[in-house]
Amino acid sequence: DAADKVLNAVDAKRAKLLGDRLNSMSWKLPEELDEAFGAMLETWRAEGRIRRLWRKDSKLWTGQDEGKWLGWLDIVATVLGEAPALSAFGEAAAAFDHVLLLGMGGSSLGPEVLAKTFGQQAGRPTLHVLDSTDPAQIKTYESKVDLARTLFIVSSKSGGTLEPNILKQYFFDRARSVVGSDEVGKRFVAITDPGSHMQQVAEGDGFRSIFFGSPTIGGRYSVLSNFGMAPAAAAGINVERILKSTQLMVDSCGPTVPPTANPGVLLGTILGVAGRQGRDKVTIIASPELAGFGAWAEQLIAESTGKLGKGLIPVDNEPLGPPEVYGKDRVFVSLALAGGHSAADKATLDRLEAAGHPVVRISVGDRYQLGQEFFRWEMATAVAGSVLGVHPFDQPDVEASKVATKRLTSAYEETGTLPAEQPFLEVDGIRLFADKANASTLRSRAVHQSLMGVLRAHFAQLKPGDYAALLAYIERDQATVEALQRMRLAIRGARKVATVVGFGPRFLHSTGQAYKGGPNSGVFLQITCDDPIDLPVPGQNYSFGAVKAAQAQGDLTVLVERHRRALRVHLPVDLPAGLSTLDAALREALQ
Repeated sequence: DAADKVLNAVDAKRAKLLGDRLNSMSWKLPEELDEAFGAMLETWRAEGRIRRLWRKDSKLWTGQDEGKWLGWLDIVATVLGEAPALSAFGEAAAAFDHVLLLGMGGSSLGPEVLAKTFGQQAGRPTLHVLDSTDPAQIKTYESKVDLARTLFIVSSKSGGTLEPNILKQYFFDRARSVVGSDEVGKRFVAITDPGSHMQQVAEGDGFRSIFFGSPTIGGRYSVLSNFGMAPAAAAGINVERILKSTQLMVDSCGPTVPPTANPGVLLGTILGVAGRQGRDKVTIIASPELAGFGAWAEQLIAESTGKLGKGLIPVDNEPLGPPEVYGKDRVFVSLALAGGHSAADKATLDRLEAAGHPVVRISVGDRYQLGQEFFRWEMATAVAGSVLGVHPFDQPDVEASKVATKRLTSAYEETGTLPAEQPFLEVDGIRLFADKANASTLRSRAVHQSLMGVLRAHFAQLKPGDYAALLAYIERDQATVEALQRMRLAIRGARKVATVVGFGPRFLHSTGQAYKGGPNSGVFLQITCDDPIDLPVPGQNYSFGAVKAAQAQGDLTVLVERHRRALRVHLPVDLPAGLSTLDAALREALQ
């Protein structure tokens, strides 16, 4: 005990010195939460839980296989040793005008944050990230690049994930038609775990190179491994500088740094204790320069904690509102590049604090300190998982959606069609779908058998502590994002609940875990549409449109199996008009 006190005093001093060069964090919590937070920190100190975490003690969580998924604790030093090879790869990639990464979930969200945060580097290719099976979205990204001047990165940890595999098939075929069979393999790079199916594909097709991940790191914890750093290097971002800055955060979260000085433990304890008190909507407020961070954090938090009927629901990109539009289920985390928030946002955060909402503020010194936040939030999520009593490194309900999709695509391969669906209501070309129980409930409660009437009955189910989710299997572009943002704000204003927006199929590998396995507090509106175009998947009997439709059907099936309140609205081929009609009906329904 005496030795521990000396070590803790030394490490507290070291952590404080490091803190002068770290991203800073401050917080203000309501009294009841603050007391529980302090008590939990003391528990972590008294029981040596930080040392146990670094020793990879599975009993810190559920005593299953958690210990074998903690490779992310040490990955920064490992990849730092490989920085020269990554730098050489970046120099070679400078010969291309574009880098198009084809991935899903953890393999795409990390690179997307880096691309958005750093932008295009002088004299280096533009990094694009495609994680969709929507035919229009795929065609949009194809039109952004010159196939003859593009380096393609196919990223998949398991190597067997459906989306990166069929996207690879499509773009390999398209690039071959432009550069020829002898050259096409030289335009492709794989990032995957050793021994995976993707490694076999890459070797068979003569890929330019293969970067390997670590089997001891799950996808959502992989951004500081080759899955994030190789795409960053290809885009001309100084990987070594990111990693050296990140190492400061790793050291400050180390095994002998006490809880009261440990940045990851502090944030994770706040989130975990808040979740246990019903404040389970982690609302991320990012300044414009760091706007992409929330989507990455969404997956990390939702997929790690949302299971066994409990967990945290991350809320990203929901514009700040006055205190009166929020319930008592929120914890706000502000993330800003130094001085990045507007005066109005800062004033609103002050008002939220004054109204008794917990507010955490993180200031990021510069863009190259983004890696510090990756590690802080990884540590925080592992800690929050321990506080909540869940396994933070598995994703059972994501697998359930994959199984449902596989079953439907296999049926399509055999028959050429997906199983027939029967809408329970069709109005002006818009079709409404739900399982028998939900359809019966909505029909009986709808005063008018119309789109507006059903929407009114559906969202009338929202109660304090619930959240509304808009899950859209449509092209993700500025117009559709803005349309869904208008709808979510209308719901929040009328019902005073948290709102989330996800685009399929990317959210299936992200927040979908919490929607299906977390607390049964969501009211879901799935939005699908008739595709204006479709694209074949080379070598398969199905198209991208069929895959997307199967994913939407499979998603709804699993939501229903988990007894979620779910409604699907299928719009006609004119998507802008359909969204406008839906928006108008929703606003009328909420009055």
